[in-house]
Amino acid sequence: MRRVLVTGVTGFAGSHLVDYLLTRGDCEIFGTRRWRSRTENIEHFPDTVTIVECDLRDASSTRDTLERLRPDWIFHLAAQSFVPTSWSAPTESLTTNVLGQLNIFEAVRRVNLKCRIQLACSSEEYGMVFPDEVPIREANPLRPLSPYAVSKVAQDMLGYQYWMSWQVDNVRTRGFNHEGPRRGPVFVASDFAKQIADIEKGLKPPVLSVGNLEAQRDFTDVRDMVRAYWLALEKCAPGEAYNICSGRAWTIRKLLDHLLGMTSAKIEVRQDPARLRPSDVPILLGDNTKFVQATGWQPTIPFEQTLKDMLEYWRSR
Repeated sequence: MRRVLVTGVTGFAGSHLVDYLLTRGDCEIFGTRRWRSRTENIEHFPDTVTIVECDLRDASSTRDTLERLRPDWIFHLAAQSFVPTSWSAPTESLTTNVLGQLNIFEAVRRVNLKCRIQLACSSEEYGMVFPDEVPIREANPLRPLSPYAVSKVAQDMLGYQYWMSWQVDNVRTRGFNHEGPRRGPVFVASDFAKQIADIEKGLKPPVLSVGNLEAQRDFTDVRDMVRAYWLALEKCAPGEAYNICSGRAWTIRKLLDHLLGMTSAKIEVRQDPARLRPSDVPILLGDNTKFVQATGWQPTIPFEQTLKDMLEYWRSR
């Protein structure tokens, strides 16, 4: 039984990763949460999943936790993950994301743990991508356009540096957009789905607020994404970076139109200036060749199904 630790276990990807680990039956599963974390995503977990309180921004808390649990694998998913928040609270985003990972690395090194670490980095690191650079490969320049993206570049580069300097075994996965049930309502696809469900229930007027509908994103179902995280530690080389993506781009407008096609409600779409970002990434379309060649992974859930599942999730709430 491999001892597996999931940081940020109460979050969207963390809870789905535990769901996947439970289907395997070959893991002893641990998760970290902060004392103020919301717990609705983990209420369905069986007692066999051990949840421990740990604030990764505190070096002592992190070191004590890792020394006690001594995991074989760590999936590091804990982060401030909402891009707009990083503009209003840049210090929070940078300290949470960079310091938390640094404390994990230092704890692993000081306690002398022999473990593998998956780093949930982000396609947002690529930032300003030019038309002749798509689909994006791992060697593409990193031109981050938000404090969140800067924090992810720092996490990414720390992973490389700690492998080269100290042989702290880690794999850097640059995940493109991933969606699914339990996604927080501040993220675009989940936000649209929740607004539609609320309109259907009469909880809000039949007006759907939107931001920039022209941005293009490469979407993967979260259930495919977490399976990719497992394969990253099972098959990928330490210190390397890998894109995890579908290789297909959707405009936000097309995403919205698909969701609207699943409701009979008459809905007006209205742009809200408050939803527009100071700088937006025009297109994020990834090339997953390197990861597929290393692991054999392929996404199996069509994004159309993902959107349907998200809408049904909010309808059932």
